[in-house]
Amino acid sequence: MSRCRPNLFLSISVIILVFIYSHLAEAFSTSAKQVLLVDYETGETLFEKNADELMSPASMSKIMTVYLAFEALKKGHLKLEDTITVSEKAWRKGGSRMFLNLDSQVSVADIIRGIIVQSGNDAAIALAEHLEGSEEEFSEIMTLKAKELGLDNSTFKNATGWPDPDHRMTARDLCKLAMLTIRNFPDFYSIYSETDFVHNKIKQRNRNPLLYKGMGSDGLKTGHTKAAGYGLTASVERSGRRLILVINGLKSARKRTIESQRIIEWGFRTYTNYKLFSPSNPVVDIDVWLGESKTIPAYLNSELTLTLKRSNKRKMKLSVKYDEPITAPISKGQTLGILRVEIPGKNSLEYPLISSSNIKQLGPFNRIAAAMNYLIWGSGD
Repeated sequence: MSRCRPNLFLSISVIILVFIYSHLAEAFSTSAKQVLLVDYETGETLFEKNADELMSPASMSKIMTVYLAFEALKKGHLKLEDTITVSEKAWRKGGSRMFLNLDSQVSVADIIRGIIVQSGNDAAIALAEHLEGSEEEFSEIMTLKAKELGLDNSTFKNATGWPDPDHRMTARDLCKLAMLTIRNFPDFYSIYSETDFVHNKIKQRNRNPLLYKGMGSDGLKTGHTKAAGYGLTASVERSGRRLILVINGLKSARKRTIESQRIIEWGFRTYTNYKLFSPSNPVVDIDVWLGESKTIPAYLNSELTLTLKRSNKRKMKLSVKYDEPITAPISKGQTLGILRVEIPGKNSLEYPLISSSNIKQLGPFNRIAAAMNYLIWGSGD
């Protein structure tokens, strides 16, 4: 009997370990069909599920509709005080509505709020017709703009997200669009954080459930159709750090709220950003051969911030690779070496180290003296 105990103990241990690891994996599964969670600053993907799968974005499409309006405002082609005439097509449109009156004159500012806060299909069509003459023409512009922005898997057939078999986006494209909206239109983006809006004496609340949770949410847009399920493209900022979430394909508005909160909280809890180097601080000083300066500091050309699991910070390894000494002359911006970052479970990351100044070569006499000094003493000094 005693001979069987080690095997029995090993079997139990394996079962326990399998249970623990499977439980941990299941602890962060989701019933959503498509999910993408990204750090805004670094672009690091924290979690994804079917992020490149074509899906019906429903009213999350309106982020693109509004993007084109913001772009027109920024270029001066449109003004917030301009008025839009409500067509019969816009007035008759069903689904979520701003409750525009037929032939009424409504300001661009109100129309935009009607789209963002109230998710008004009538408002989206009115804006599309005002900008491009028809919703069909506007939809083509939406698709062209998507390609211009690098949203390669997005095709729009209307301005509202109304069900159409050819109206498709991916979670990754929606995430990119959200990030571009925040980055390119800081003067207008705050409209996404407004919690209610009144038009025609009808007050409607913003459909984004995270705005009311006190968790730092400041946008962007929900979506729902019977075919697509419940979705949300959300931005949450805390202490200068922002996460972008796209989630879709959930069975209820309640489930959308719960899953969105859970995934975002997990992202903030599990990952954090580490600022390793700034362009003003040298990574390493490198010896120079036959130059007017004996050493040259090597810099990164931009700030290096990495999004890491908190548990991986101490396991991260940094190393610098370069050939020393570097022979003068050296030009400003010249690549001097490589900074390598190794993180458990990820491919090594490499960043070029550059010179921030010029170093001239010594004159002929000084070069001979330096060479003789090196031959005698084995040093460049």
